[in-house]
Amino acid sequence: MNAHVIAVDVGTSAVRAAVLDTAGRLLAHERVPRASGLGGDTFDADTLEQDVRAALRGVSGGPTPVALAIAAHIGTVAVDAGLRPVGRSGGWADSRGIRQLTALGDAWAGRLLAAAGRPCLAGGALACLMDPEAVDAEEVHAVLSPKDFLVARLTGRLTADTISAAYTLASDVRRRAWNVDLLHEAKVDVTLLPPQSEPTSVVGTLTQEAAAVTGLPTGLPVVSGGPDGSVGIGLLLGGSEDIIADVAGTTDVVGRLLRHPDALPDGAVLNPSVLPGRFVAGGATGLTGGAVAHWRSLVGTVEDERLAEVPPGADGLIILPSMTGARFPDWRPDARGAVLGQRPEHDAAHLLRAAQEAAAHTLRDAVDRLDPSGELPVAFAGGSSRSAHVAQLRADVLGRPLLLSPEPDVTLLGAAALALLGSGEITDLDALRSCLIGTLRQVDPDEARAARYGELHTRWRTLKDTTDAAYAAATGL
Repeated sequence: MNAHVIAVDVGTSAVRAAVLDTAGRLLAHERVPRASGLGGDTFDADTLEQDVRAALRGVSGGPTPVALAIAAHIGTVAVDAGLRPVGRSGGWADSRGIRQLTALGDAWAGRLLAAAGRPCLAGGALACLMDPEAVDAEEVHAVLSPKDFLVARLTGRLTADTISAAYTLASDVRRRAWNVDLLHEAKVDVTLLPPQSEPTSVVGTLTQEAAAVTGLPTGLPVVSGGPDGSVGIGLLLGGSEDIIADVAGTTDVVGRLLRHPDALPDGAVLNPSVLPGRFVAGGATGLTGGAVAHWRSLVGTVEDERLAEVPPGADGLIILPSMTGARFPDWRPDARGAVLGQRPEHDAAHLLRAAQEAAAHTLRDAVDRLDPSGELPVAFAGGSSRSAHVAQLRADVLGRPLLLSPEPDVTLLGAAALALLGSGEITDLDALRSCLIGTLRQVDPDEARAARYGELHTRWRTLKDTTDAAYAAATGL
């Protein structure tokens, strides 16, 4: 008989839970909108926990599962000794404490970033620990990621998976351990950071209280889990070093398995892989799908057929999507979006197509940084992968084959993969990729359109750099 697992995907707008078996069949699914949507800066962790428990109740009552795993967005949740949240919790865009980190000087920051595998200082647990307005040291017992907070509330156990730990800036990612010496130099209380665990490790079991509320069995093994983008990338990559993974959502999160962690491309983030002893280079690109969605909300719906009719370059209309700053590979937090070359004949289809092209150009910058040879294919999943014309557009702009996932929701499926690996029911991630996702379908670039987009990408990149510099000069940023 097939074993069953519970997978949870905590997104910025909704929580999803599912029951899947070892054959990859979806047996139950529940979606709960976030009661207070996460805008990126802060959120209420108690409310998030209620949403997760409601999603778990929605998939309970079936066959007895062998494990549960959660994938969630990055962020910071401070808790007291009773595992209750202290103050507002920080989301992926939380900038509290960055000023205090910067004040420690370039030399210290350089050593920290080298060990953390990060190209620049960012918010997160370490920054919050250094900001007295963000974390009250007298109240706080531990500082966790949102996913690790949920695991703690379900099991009573404190832990940080190695990938979430990497996003704190406090971890030495190559050693998969807290950077104790540098933290002591910064007078950070290391005891506030929980023990690290591998994403596939069973770290606790469901408490009697959590079981009563969710309807799941007491003692259900809970796997450590990981950040949403990293979990989806982990499933897409499996053990393959000859592909690049792209999980496209509000942002595109890209990654490539590294043979050695020191072979890190310039500007890339270094994370532990979901596989023990392996590493992934890449990062989130910044607003891509989110920029398309923003323009769609302004101009209305346009049929895919009409969008596909717009020629490469959108008849001279160019959009820069960096409304919330550029991330990998440029790391320009103050970059902002722009619309260039607009003429009266441009309509809604031109605007949306230009936004889609901008997302693809942004992705190309990231992919080319991970593979300057231009030869590796890109495994493509996420919301944008549902559109055949977007998949073709991306293949054309990238000038590479696209390996299209038949299952877009790789974060939820990736959480199921971690649960199955943690339970020991399946030990091969490549086998899990096959049964959970299926066969990736290759989308080849159109030769003529790819050549044209190669020219357009050079122009787009020049305009982006020039506009970013002009905006910075005009605003003093």
